[in-house]
Amino acid sequence: MAAMKRLLLEIKWGALSLVSLYVSVLSGIVVALQYDEGHPFYSAASLDLLIPYGMFWRSLHFYSSQFFFLLSIVHFIAIFHGHADRLSIGKWIRLVASIPVALLLLFTGYVLRGDATGESAGLIAENICLSIPVIGSMLNNFLFAISAEGLRRVYVNHLIGLGVLWVFFCWDHLRRYRVNIAEHSWYVFFILFFSLIFQAPIEPMKMGVFHIAGPWFFLGLQELLRYLQPFLAGIVIPFVFICSLAFLQPKHPWGKKAKFFVGGWLILYTGFTLIALSR
Repeated sequence: MAAMKRLLLEIKWGALSLVSLYVSVLSGIVVALQYDEGHPFYSAASLDLLIPYGMFWRSLHFYSSQFFFLLSIVHFIAIFHGHADRLSIGKWIRLVASIPVALLLLFTGYVLRGDATGESAGLIAENICLSIPVIGSMLNNFLFAISAEGLRRVYVNHLIGLGVLWVFFCWDHLRRYRVNIAEHSWYVFFILFFSLIFQAPIEPMKMGVFHIAGPWFFLGLQELLRYLQPFLAGIVIPFVFICSLAFLQPKHPWGKKAKFFVGGWLILYTGFTLIALSR
C-alpha cells in the first residue's frame, strides 16, 4: 500500500511537470513569433505593447517554465524516495543529467530577455565557460558565444538544442507516462490565472546601478564568485553536487555518504543565496 502511494505521488508531480512543459512550449511559440534575437530587450519589452495580450503570453511562458523546473525537482525527489532502488545506475545517471539541462533551459530564457538581469547573467556564464581549461572555448561556442554572435547561439539552444538533450536524458522515463491534460484542467486554469495576475519581470538597464541580482537559482553561485575563481565557483562546485546526486542511487556503494554531502551542499548554497538576497 505504501509503495502504491509513493508511485501515485511520483506520477502526480511528474504529470504536473509535463503539463507545465506543454504550456511553456505552446506559449513559447507565441512569444518566439515576435522575438528578435538581434534586438532582445526591445522585442521582449514590445510584446507587452504590439501583440494582443502580449504581457499575458510573456508571463505565461515565464511562469509555466518556472513551474516546470520546480515540479521536475519535486518529481525527482519523489522518485528518489519511491523506487530509485529499482532503477539501474545508468538510468539514474541520465535522470540526474537532465537536471542541469533543465536548469540551462530556464537560465537561457533569462538571458534571452536581454534586460539587466539577462545581460549580466549571460556575460557571467560566458566567462565561467571560458575559465575551463582546454575545452572552455569550445563549450562556450556551443552554449553561448555571446561576445561573438550576440544571442543567436543562446536562442537556438533554448529553442532546439537543450530541449532535444533533455528529451534524450529523460526519454526512458517519459515514455512510461501518459498525461491527459483534461484531467489536470484545474492546474492549467491556475497557471493561466497566475499569469494574468502577476506580470513576468523585465528590468531595463539603469545608470548608476552596480549590483544586479541574477535569476533566483543563480544567486548562490553569483555570491560564490565574490570569493572564489570562476572555474571553482561556477564549474567545480556545481559539478561536485551533480556527481553527488549520481552517487545517491541506492545501488551505488557511496549512496549513504552522498546523501549527507548533498544535504550539506544544499544548506551551504542556500546560505550563500540568502546572503546575496540581503545585498
